[in-house]
Amino acid sequence: MGWIGVDLDGTLADMSKPPIPGTNIGPPIKKMVERIQKWIADGKEVRIVTARVGWNRDQVPMIQWYLKACGITDKELVIQAHKDYDMEYLWDDRVVQVIVNTGERADGIED
Repeated sequence: MGWIGVDLDGTLADMSKPPIPGTNIGPPIKKMVERIQKWIADGKEVRIVTARVGWNRDQVPMIQWYLKACGITDKELVIQAHKDYDMEYLWDDRVVQVIVNTGERADGIED
């Protein structure tokens, strides 16, 4: 069984608003919180995929605290900076989806 990746900044957390006190992470985006809660309730594995921990693993405890304090989940989620072949899909504010093995954009927009 694979896992679902969710980006932190700009996808789960609204970075256009002041951060949650005690963190440098914006308030949670309700629609994403509800998705994550449903996925977890349905038995899916959800991981937070954020570049923040690619250079500073010290951010992991703060992100875990944020997930609990904001009511997103009381479970310890995997927090990582990388994808792997078990990832089913990634929710991210910067992604451009490409059709497999073609290099073509899935949205049909030309470069």
